[in-house]
Amino acid sequence: MPFVELFVPKGSLDQEHRERIGGQLVSEVMIAEGAPDNEAARSISWLVVNEIDAWFVGGRQLPAGEKPKYVVRVGVPAGSMNDDKRHDIVRRVTKVLADADPEPGRFSQATAAWVHINEVPEGNWGARGEIVRFEDIADYVINS
Repeated sequence: MPFVELFVPKGSLDQEHRERIGGQLVSEVMIAEGAPDNEAARSISWLVVNEIDAWFVGGRQLPAGEKPKYVVRVGVPAGSMNDDKRHDIVRRVTKVLADADPEPGRFSQATAAWVHINEVPEGNWGARGEIVRFEDIADYVINS
């Protein structure tokens, strides 16, 4: 199940946009990942918003009021992805950001948002004080 981190310059998202983006990102990643849409899967699919105080591009700090930049990191268990799923995640995440922006066309440029998919190696997820393997996650979301 995904762990999604949204990085944005501090103050660039009002509450409405934060909720709109936050509410959709995890759902779209779960769809791309092929996860079942049930309470168990949703309970372990998390998103955090990181508002960054200082954002630099090319050695220049973005001035206040400039159109926000985004970085979205999606952590998924290794072995759960293939190229089609990765492409679908990038497409869906970018669409969520564009749909919430007053200038959605800017998301066709590499200067608006980056999506990083981090496939966490088997044995590197942990919960309840123990290692959680991909098969444990799959069993939980299917049988809970």
